[in-house]
Amino acid sequence: MLPPVRCFTCGAPLGHLWEEFRRRVESGEDPARVLDDLGVTRYCCRRTLFTSITYIEEIAAYHIVRMRAARSTGEVEGVVEE
Repeated sequence: MLPPVRCFTCGAPLGHLWEEFRRRVESGEDPARVLDDLGVTRYCCRRTLFTSITYIEEIAAYHIVRMRAARSTGEVEGVVEE
């Protein structure tokens, strides 16, 4: 899943807040306080930011492993690894 661009319920834009929210929470700050500082007051928007998990980095790692395995067995020709 990619970071949320908009709130799933009300449609408010949230994408511009994601990086700062994630950085501050990972550094040890309280998520509720970070959301207050960012001005996110609606509970639906708070839920969207607080519960979002980005899987793209984890999924990309498995894709590369799968492509290497396919190439070594000859199943895929001309695949460009990123």
